[in-house]
Amino acid sequence: MARIVKRLRNGPYEVMVDGRNKAFCGCGLSGTAPFCDGTHKVTKTEEPGKLYWYDSSRQRHPVAEEHAEMCTEQQLESW
Repeated sequence: MARIVKRLRNGPYEVMVDGRNKAFCGCGLSGTAPFCDGTHKVTKTEEPGKLYWYDSSRQRHPVAEEHAEMCTEQQLESW
């Protein structure tokens, strides 16, 4: 099923599990979810306030303008 996921991070969440450091995916693109596999690096050049989707090859695509209201600066600040 296709879906648009709003994420607020472009890097992993560092946590301690059973005395070991683990990195949980924060970008939603990891192939080893829930763990980070470094894929978040492709998000580093995203423009703030713009909405993107990634295909199965992890290629970035802008979301069509008719969906632009899904991610505005004001909405992010209110959450």
